[in-house]
Amino acid sequence: MATYKGIKGFSIQNLSADPSNPIEGEMWYNSTSNVWKVEELTTAGAWATGNPLNTARQNLAGAGTQTVALAFGGSLPPGAATGATEEYDGNSWTNSNSFNTARYGVAPAGTQTAALAAGGQGPASENETEEYDGNSWTNSNPLNTARKFIAGAGTQTAALAFGGEVTPGPATGATESYDGNSWTTSPGSLNTARELLAGCGTQTAGLAFGGGAGPGGGLSATEEYNGSTWTTVNSMNSARRMLAGAGIQTAALAMGGYNEAPDYTGATEEYNGTSWTSSPVSMSTIRGRLAGTGTQALALAFGGALPDASRTTATEEWTGAGAAVTKTITAS
Repeated sequence: MATYKGIKGFSIQNLSADPSNPIEGEMWYNSTSNVWKVEELTTAGAWATGNPLNTARQNLAGAGTQTVALAFGGSLPPGAATGATEEYDGNSWTNSNSFNTARYGVAPAGTQTAALAAGGQGPASENETEEYDGNSWTNSNPLNTARKFIAGAGTQTAALAFGGEVTPGPATGATESYDGNSWTTSPGSLNTARELLAGCGTQTAGLAFGGGAGPGGGLSATEEYNGSTWTTVNSMNSARRMLAGAGIQTAALAMGGYNEAPDYTGATEEYNGTSWTSSPVSMSTIRGRLAGTGTQALALAFGGALPDASRTTATEEWTGAGAAVTKTITAS
């Protein structure tokens, strides 16, 4: 009788824990859980419900990956700013130390253990910058242009802040770069000034999409940044503001948002560096003013505002098409 080893040339591994980096098609037996497992690639994107935030809020920010994420800042009913910070381990959220200055609508960047929060609405001038080291927040040098509802990208020591609302005043396209100590104003502003936009990428390869330029509906405009100038590229399929983003300039994800009342959405779109494609799958919790982080393949969406204007703690995990997933083999 033919055996698996005789056909494939090797035996199926018997392991006490799943391998840390399995390849597509790899099969093994987990002796701890007593199940057979195989590594496969997903064929379609899907959202899955995760455990909720501890603090319901809107206009919050996020950093990190799907399994090592950070949620920070935001606004609570009836609009009071918070500096609440929570860490996500891929399963649940744990409270950490708060901002020194409570605020919402900040520009985020970085990771769970090295995050950045710049600007935002608070009791002061809306230009504060704080750095997170995995435990606490430390004040740093302020933005040159004080504003709220800003987008951010990059890392704690090489960040980008762009767009937002100057108070009192209109939306702005102002762009600044951060070197781990101070902010420098870029010679190139966004071509479409806007607030409540989403952003992702790096300091020299950023992406801006969606947002609004005043009362009314959202925008679908998308722009790419090369380290000095912004270039307008193909727009999103769904115009919206108050959305969230994840990924990089050539592989981005747009999620949720709001166009005009009562048009909240859970719509999901993917950008490949040229054009946006709408996913047939929307988030389970329709919302705007949410936060997002991660990659196009493995993203995280959390918090936000619901159509009834209440805040939510809802957390959802996105697995895109082509992402590697471990599946348990069952027999029937």
